[in-house]
Amino acid sequence: MTYVLGLTGGIATGKSTVSRFFQQKGIPLVDADRGAREVMQPGCSAYLKTVDQFGEEILNKDRTLNRKALGAIVFSNKKKLDKLNAIVQADIFEWILGQMHEHIAAGAPLVVLDIPLLYEAGYEEIVDGVMVVWTDKDCQLKRLMNRDGLSREEAAGRIAAQAPLNEKIQKADVLIDNNGTIDSTQRQVESWLTENGY
Repeated sequence: MTYVLGLTGGIATGKSTVSRFFQQKGIPLVDADRGAREVMQPGCSAYLKTVDQFGEEILNKDRTLNRKALGAIVFSNKKKLDKLNAIVQADIFEWILGQMHEHIAAGAPLVVLDIPLLYEAGYEEIVDGVMVVWTDKDCQLKRLMNRDGLSREEAAGRIAAQAPLNEKIQKADVLIDNNGTIDSTQRQVESWLTENGY
């Protein structure tokens, strides 16, 4: 039986770092962000609906999606963010399920689904357990400002656009504390893998 682990956290809490550890260990990983890019290729249904909804100003000259322009529109307006999510969620869900079933069919003992909006989009229903990568608020804010070159206000707005991290922590089956060093984070992931026979 394949164990399907959902991996999530808050923006800039270090989920991608944990994701890379799993990949380095050769564990199959389904990346929802990659799925979001795949379903937003020019000509795809989600792409066409998004352009229809938000206009041509979200496109680059070559008609590919300008993620920064779209982000600027949706992260400052919850209604618009909800609209975007409603357009793309079903297509991303289908893509993730397809990838997951391919790995299960190939006999992988463990498959990790890396999904930023795991709880928000109801993915806990299709996984066997959820690992949440967390940091305290101050650490999250600083990392996001540094990573994306955002002001404190912009960073706080992006954090506020997601479900509160505390809620995710309370629902988690496994917690990874990423307030410390990368080594400390890696050790926590490795010990979970060892304890569970992976």
